[in-house]
Amino acid sequence: MQIIPALDLLGHDAVRLERGDYDRVIFRRPVDEVLPVILATGPSRLHIVDLEGARDGQLRLSTVKTCVEAASGLPVQVSGGIRNVTIARAALDLGADRVIVGTALWSDPDALDSWVAALGAQLIAGIDVRDGMVASHGWKDSTHLDVDEALERCRSAGVSRLHVTAISRDGTMSGPDLDLYRRVCLAGIPVVAAGGVRGSDDVEDLAQIGCEAAIMGMALLHELGLTSREAETF
Repeated sequence: MQIIPALDLLGHDAVRLERGDYDRVIFRRPVDEVLPVILATGPSRLHIVDLEGARDGQLRLSTVKTCVEAASGLPVQVSGGIRNVTIARAALDLGADRVIVGTALWSDPDALDSWVAALGAQLIAGIDVRDGMVASHGWKDSTHLDVDEALERCRSAGVSRLHVTAISRDGTMSGPDLDLYRRVCLAGIPVVAAGGVRGSDDVEDLAQIGCEAAIMGMALLHELGLTSREAETF
């Protein structure tokens, strides 16, 4: 079971949002203070989220470049505002080894086929779930597509990996939505779980369900002592 640290970026800062709400920034520090501390833990992979890109619909390639260079050969997966294959390939050309795509996959029933054909195993399908429905556009909108429909599309298209986020748990340290992950693991596609993971007990629970990996965000910042000065929402 792989634990993947998350670095969520807004402007030039590493941040954490509560439940994906851009008005609820519950952690903020300059990225050049946070990234070296995360990398010093010796992770096997880094998860980069360009929140500004997700909100505005355009991944910031300069941000990808900076983070990949700082990671010095560590595998990096990137998400946030990857709306077309050209941008996805540009991120891969800069050194990312995987891209997580959400919004663009759910634009029409045939989109997944073209993305899988273009990127193969370097594509991770992002399924961001709120109240049983798949969210899009930086989690601001709903696709009106339920989880089971999204999973069926992924199976049919031959998606090699899923990144599934329980939005209601994200940034809350309230524990993962185990019912959701039991459901998505039944699809038979490797699952990276995100949202609410607090520590080793949650990771073990997710492993027993069948998840391949877990994203660690706010809990890791606490563990590393980076949130000790945090007392209010920014």
